[in-house]
Amino acid sequence: MRIGIMGGTFDPIHHGHLLIAEQAREGMNLDQVWFVPAGDPPHKRHKTITSAKHRLHMVQLATENHPCFQVKDIEIKRSGPSYTLLTIQEFTKQYPDAHFFLIMGEDMVKNLPEWYRIEKILQYVQIIGLHRPGTKADDIPNYIDKHVCWIEDVVEIRLSSTFVQKQVRLGKSVRYMVPDLVDQYIKEQGLYGS
Repeated sequence: MRIGIMGGTFDPIHHGHLLIAEQAREGMNLDQVWFVPAGDPPHKRHKTITSAKHRLHMVQLATENHPCFQVKDIEIKRSGPSYTLLTIQEFTKQYPDAHFFLIMGEDMVKNLPEWYRIEKILQYVQIIGLHRPGTKADDIPNYIDKHVCWIEDVVEIRLSSTFVQKQVRLGKSVRYMVPDLVDQYIKEQGLYGS
């Protein structure tokens, strides 16, 4: 099994996340993509984030109709900071025959040197990096770059969860930014000031 891991806060999940996951799945012939919402993201400790329950449910709604997408709540169930290393170690223990990949955009690949125990993470996984059109992945240390499988010519949606939140707070539509079921859930639950 070739399994891609798509981690993130997903506050909320949007079509940009889903498109990256699908392009990585096709580009690297992955059998499955696992979405792993962060429980307590260490890089967002100074920010207010939506409860894990809501973020998890939105990811489940967004991915439920794709036969190769699954949602794993391992980081939400685990107490303490959501470090990728701990998640990868748990997955490799549970699924010793699987080949795991971390899926991320080029901007995230450039941030990998700052990740908690990145050298250890790279012992367990390969990175799938998605090049953004018109950009070059320079300034990436060799010890990371040799673990990255780049996918070229990807379709990019310039969309962020922060932008979606802002649109909702302003009373504007987020239709076509997020899946319809996620849009409906945001409204029903009054998330982001809706």
